[in-house]
Amino acid sequence: MKYKMRAVLALLLSAAFLFGSCGSSDDTGETGSMPDPTSVDSVKVSDSETIYLDDDDDSVVTMYLTVSQGNETDNANHTWSEVNDHSIYYYEEQGIDRYRVQGMLQVGDENGPIQGMLGYGEFAPNSLVQIRGATSTRSPQKSYKIEVNRNEGFWREQRTIALNKHVYDSVRFRNKMSYDLLKTIPGAFSLRTQFVHLYVKDLTEGNTDAQFEDYGLFTQVEQVNKTYLRNHGLDEFGQLYKATFFEFLEYDALKTADDPSYDLKEFEKIMEVKGSEDHTKLINMLHDLNNFSIPIEEILQTYFDEENYFTWLAFQMLTGNTDTTSQNFYLYSPRNGNKWYFISWDNDGAWEYEERINYKNEPSGYNYTKGVSNYWGATLHQRVLKSPELRKKLDDKVNEIRAQITPDRISQMVASYAAVVRPFLSSAPDANYAPRTMDEFESILQTIPNEIEHNYEMYKISLDSPMPFYINEPTISDDGTVFRWDNSYDFDDEEVTYKFELSQDYTFTNVLNTQDDLRIAQAFTDRLAPGQYFIRVTSKNASGMTQNAMEQYEDINGVTWYGVVGFNVLADGTVQFDI
Repeated sequence: MKYKMRAVLALLLSAAFLFGSCGSSDDTGETGSMPDPTSVDSVKVSDSETIYLDDDDDSVVTMYLTVSQGNETDNANHTWSEVNDHSIYYYEEQGIDRYRVQGMLQVGDENGPIQGMLGYGEFAPNSLVQIRGATSTRSPQKSYKIEVNRNEGFWREQRTIALNKHVYDSVRFRNKMSYDLLKTIPGAFSLRTQFVHLYVKDLTEGNTDAQFEDYGLFTQVEQVNKTYLRNHGLDEFGQLYKATFFEFLEYDALKTADDPSYDLKEFEKIMEVKGSEDHTKLINMLHDLNNFSIPIEEILQTYFDEENYFTWLAFQMLTGNTDTTSQNFYLYSPRNGNKWYFISWDNDGAWEYEERINYKNEPSGYNYTKGVSNYWGATLHQRVLKSPELRKKLDDKVNEIRAQITPDRISQMVASYAAVVRPFLSSAPDANYAPRTMDEFESILQTIPNEIEHNYEMYKISLDSPMPFYINEPTISDDGTVFRWDNSYDFDDEEVTYKFELSQDYTFTNVLNTQDDLRIAQAFTDRLAPGQYFIRVTSKNASGMTQNAMEQYEDINGVTWYGVVGFNVLADGTVQFDI
C-alpha cells in the first residue's frame, strides 16, 4: 500500500532552496496588504513531497543489532540487561543519565544484512544504544534509540534511529497510520515511518557464542531534529521546540540564553530546545499572544500559518489524539520569519474511541477531553476558539479533512497494517506482552474505521456545549467552607448555570451537599470536619448542554471520573488539594 504524492515542481524546489521551504506563496494577507516579497513569511513553508516517494507503508525492514560494552565516557560501559532493567524513573531518582551500550547495527531482510545497506560487512560497533520513551519504559518490552556514529553512514538519511514498541497500543500501528495519513494532507508536516523486525545479539556479558534473539516488531519513527528539517526542505538553523508542558503562557523560565538567570533545565521543563538557541522569537510571540488588547486574528496572521494550524488542530480532534493540549507537538519557525508551524508527535493515543469504552473503562459519550473543549486550557487555542471567524475556519478544515479520511480509506489501511502486525502479535515475543487477545485484536480492528465519525460527533457537541473550567482550592474558615471555580464560557453567549456537589466518595453515592442552578461560580457549606472529600461541578447552558470541570480523578481500578477533584481537610483545618 503506497500513498504517494505528486513530484514537486522545479520552481517550488528553487524557492525551497532560497527560503528554507518547499513552495512559493500565494498569500496576499488577510488585511489586503501585500506581504514583503523578501520576507520568509511571504513564502509558503510546507513539508517536502519528495521525501515520502519511496515509502512502502506496509513493508517490513529487518535490523540486526549486536550489542557490546563500550567506554565510560560514553556511559556505555554497561550490560544489555542493565540497559533494559530500568525505567526512566530509576534514572530520575538516581540523578543519572540513561545507561548505554555499543551497538553494531546492520540493515537487511530476514535472510540477513544486505550489501549496500548500513552496517553490511562490518564487525566493529557503529552506534550507541539506549532505551527511549517515558511511561512506556516501565514495560518489559522497551523502545530503543540507536545513534549511528559520525562517519559510519546513514540509514535513509537519518543518523538517529528510534524504534518504538508501542506497548500500550493494542494494534501496534496507530502512530504509523496517522503519519501515513498526514503526509497526504496539505498543510500538515509528517514523519517517515517504517515497520522494523529487530534481532539482537548480546555480547555485553562476554558470551562470544551468543546468537541473535528475536525482539519482534517495532515501528521506526523519524526524529524531529536538525536533520529532519534539512531532509524535509526546511531551515535547519531555524527555531525548533518540543512541547513538554506548554500552554502558550508567558513562563518565567522562558528566557533568552544570554540572560544571567537563564536555566536550560528549567526552560526544557516547558519546551525542549531542538534547534536554534535564540529564543527571542518565541518569547516575543508569547508576549503578544498574552496581550489581550491585540486581536487574535492579528496574532494568528502574524505568528502562525493558518492552514498549518487549523490542519494540525482538526486532525488531532478527528483522530481523537487528545494528549496534545500541552505536549506531543513541535513548534518550528524558519530564520528571519515570525511564523510558527505545528509538527505532530506521538499519535499512538489516537484511533481508540471505542476501545477506551469497551476495554479501558472510559465512560461513553461526551466529556471535556473531546472536541474543541479539550484545547480550552491553552491560551492560543482558547483565544482562537472565542473568535466566530476563526471557529468557522476551523470548521471548514474539519470538514475538508473528514472528506479525505473516509471510512473506506481507513478500512483499507487497517487491513494492510493488520496483515503485517498479526503474525507478530500471535507469536513470541510480542504475544507474551500483547495487551489484548487475538480475538480482541480482531474485534478492535473492526472499530477503527468508525473513529473519524465518532470524533466528529464529539466535535459538533463540543461547539454547542459550555467550555470546561478549573475548580479552585476550597477555603475553610470559622464561618464555613467556600468553594469557587472559574467561569464557563459559551460560544453563543447563552446563560450558564452550575450544579455543585460535595461527596465523601468519588462515585457520588454518598452526597453531602448539592446546589443547583447557581448563577455565580461559587458555593458555600458548613465548616468541614477533617477527612477526605470530592467535588463535582457541572455547567449547563440555556439549551441544556452540559460540561465537566477540567479536573479528573482516576480510581484504583484505572477508571477515570471526569469533572471530579478530591481534597483532604487536615486536623488543623488546612486543605490539601488533589492536583
